[in-house]
Amino acid sequence: MNLPFVYTFPISGVTTSILIPPLVSFLISFLCASGGISGAFLLLPFQVSILGFTTPSVSATNHLYNVFAIPFGVYRYWKEKRFYYPLTLIIILGTFPGVIIGYLLRISFFEELKRFKLLVGLVLLTIAIRLIYEFFAVKKETKFSPEPPKTLTFNWRKIEFIYSQEHFKLNSLIISSLAFFIGIIGGIYGIGGGALMAPILLAFFRIPAYVFAGATLAGTCITSIVGVIVFALGGHPPDWLLGLLLGIGGAFGLSLGARIQKYMPQRLIRIIITGAVLFISINYVISFFK
Repeated sequence: MNLPFVYTFPISGVTTSILIPPLVSFLISFLCASGGISGAFLLLPFQVSILGFTTPSVSATNHLYNVFAIPFGVYRYWKEKRFYYPLTLIIILGTFPGVIIGYLLRISFFEELKRFKLLVGLVLLTIAIRLIYEFFAVKKETKFSPEPPKTLTFNWRKIEFIYSQEHFKLNSLIISSLAFFIGIIGGIYGIGGGALMAPILLAFFRIPAYVFAGATLAGTCITSIVGVIVFALGGHPPDWLLGLLLGIGGAFGLSLGARIQKYMPQRLIRIIITGAVLFISINYVISFFK
């Protein structure tokens, strides 16, 4: 079948219709937006296996997709007053230094990522098992509330808030420390932090996605900005045009997905996040034995 508007991208060498990248990224980001995940982890195998983009620049292009697309999803959560600043702040405070350290480790100690990839896969598989357990164990899911979380306490030790008539309490240091280590993992392997932080907040802290989605997307965006800079300075710049096309589709997908999240039951969002984590973990573990 002859595709319309076929173009060869000069940096990546990919030849495809210019309509395919934004269409695929729209569908993926729309599906993942409700769970605070950008969908970049699904775009990477698409670029490698379908488009044939196999150089290190593919990771930079994946990060560039996040940089272009995520602000539109975050803006939608902010505009609808569903962007929870305290949680966002402690996630970014941990993620930013973590991702810088991660990229430094990547170029010095982790040139061979096969074993590290297995470790990340096993960690994610553990989280997925916890999510599956929670799916059956949690009898009453948090319902969406048009009122934003009401902060009771916010300092370097804890965040305490009320959402949908439920009381939540988080240790700020623990969340920020988790974000720090997730940032390191993201820096070493080049994955968005949201794919790790979102399921952890849901599975182990039982924070509803209605509260954390904007925060985890913002953390992923920070990771990706640093990622693009480091890859470019390291001689592996992204395919700017391909990243832009992916970002355009992702921007519409994340914005629309964030917009309809409030109509989605928490249980459905839990299924989406669990499916995403299972996909990543199984893919990483299997690839270790290839």
